[in-house]
Amino acid sequence: MAHDHHDHDHSELGEMDLRVRALETVLTEKGYIDPAALDVLIDTYQTKIGPRNGARVVAKAWADPTFHDWLLKDATAAIASLGYTGRQGEHMVAVANTDDEHHMVVCTLCSCYPWPVLGLPPTWYKSAPYRSRAVKEPRGVLAEFGVELPASTRIRVWDSTAEVRYLVIPQRPDGTDGLSEEQLADLVTRDSMIGTGLARKPGAAP
Repeated sequence: MAHDHHDHDHSELGEMDLRVRALETVLTEKGYIDPAALDVLIDTYQTKIGPRNGARVVAKAWADPTFHDWLLKDATAAIASLGYTGRQGEHMVAVANTDDEHHMVVCTLCSCYPWPVLGLPPTWYKSAPYRSRAVKEPRGVLAEFGVELPASTRIRVWDSTAEVRYLVIPQRPDGTDGLSEEQLADLVTRDSMIGTGLARKPGAAP
């Protein structure tokens, strides 16, 4: 599970994944879909449109202490106030990273994920290795994602379910005073809102 290619073990495909792949193969062979175009569409929702919603939520929490408190108290309502609602986002809980505590989200049973704020779940999030190792050895998993935390930082792992889904509020990077919410949102990554990454520092490459 290296940081540059979170592919994990793709050999353990569920029944639904196998059906989807079979259907995609048939539709491709009949010329109904273009696999390359489909990949672009999926990537757009997985890494751009969906996570951008969550980034705006985090940026507002960084910039507005009142909203930050509301988000921690009633994440579902606070997120809905920004227009991000829908299936897979009905019951949200927000947890905030601090110097003393780092939060990380996993779904140990399947792949429950907050679609309205993060888009489609990445492949590695659904993989069996991540789902098991995130609970057993979270510090080691984080290290493989490139996140090295002080030994004194407590790591809490939250198990997302069909009833509750989590959004991690990463720590605001230093040197961001005076940035607009839009500029702050540019620093928030999908992985930082799952807890397997940190927010980018100003000037860092996307």
